Amino acid sequence: MDARRDDDEPELRLGNEFAEVVVKKVRTRNGVRLAIQAPRLGRQVRLCPLELEALTWQTSEVFSGFLATPFGPELEAEED
Repeated sequence: MDARRDDDEPELRLGNEFAEVVVKKVRTRNGVRLAIQAPRLGRQVRLCPLELEALTWQTSEVFSGFLATPFGPELEAEED
């Protein structure tokens, strides 16, 4: 395992008028993950290589669905 700390890993910031994310490689007990953080929302997800590859299996309609319910169906159900 690489002895470098996650703090040494460079961050990649991507943004536009709708969103901003910070992407960084992190090491966990279960291997390397890609951490994706949304600073404006204070949310973060860590994805393993398989989860990242699974994104490539999806159609554009799947991502459109994500945007239709950005915080998940459980939060929208509570609002009704």
